Amino acid sequence: MFLLLSKLLPILVYPLSLAGILLALALLLRKKKWRTRVLALSLAILWLGGNRWVSAALVKSLEWQYLPPSPLPPAEAIVILGGGTAPAQFPRPMVEVEDAGDRVLYGAMLYRQGAAPLVVVTGGKLPWTATESNGARNMTALLTFLGVPQEAILLEERSANTYQNAVFTRQVLEPLGIRRILLVTSAMHMPRSVMLFEKQGFEVIPAPTDFRVTVSGVQKPLSETWPDWVLGLFPSADNLNETTLAIKEYLGILVYRLRGWL
Repeated sequence: MFLLLSKLLPILVYPLSLAGILLALALLLRKKKWRTRVLALSLAILWLGGNRWVSAALVKSLEWQYLPPSPLPPAEAIVILGGGTAPAQFPRPMVEVEDAGDRVLYGAMLYRQGAAPLVVVTGGKLPWTATESNGARNMTALLTFLGVPQEAILLEERSANTYQNAVFTRQVLEPLGIRRILLVTSAMHMPRSVMLFEKQGFEVIPAPTDFRVTVSGVQKPLSETWPDWVLGLFPSADNLNETTLAIKEYLGILVYRLRGWL
């Protein structure tokens, strides 16, 4: 039940959903004054949530907490968190990468650079999904395609959220005496992930990827970049999505703290 509620309830406070709820409420209000206020609030939520500078600030506050050291120190295992693949269901000809698929690409690169001798892929499937595949198997298919040998890959196939990623990965690696890991996940997801894996006793070396906010245009004066700044003030679906992802992470950190998982 917690898993279902954790997926369902946050939707009600994401900008698009919240604005939609307020718009529906405005249709039910009889007093013009309150109807106007609710409409204005829903517009403000959509405009601010879709503003590039608001979304970029929220995303950066998460992503830049763990910038990767250069070079990355060696570890005993590379742990890749699931969530960036799509199963080979018709009409897909193979397992495909989604937005967070950089996790698999970066993990494969780290292995081929000799960062660690083992790769742990962690990710099951939600109980209500129809597919028989899961994140760990999908990542394994891509890793072997990218040149990582099958014997170097350990699968954790039971987890349905990040907390379970950490708990079940410990159960996989504890018998091997492995504690020092390179943790590969999306940069926005890294703060919560680091805390969870450290709680399980791991020595975590963050190896973030899938950055959405990068250094760009900072060397140029505002007189040259002002059109970009102006355009960024207007809402877009992409910015609204990034604001939602950042809110999702902050809500996840709050809920996990309340449950004592962090």
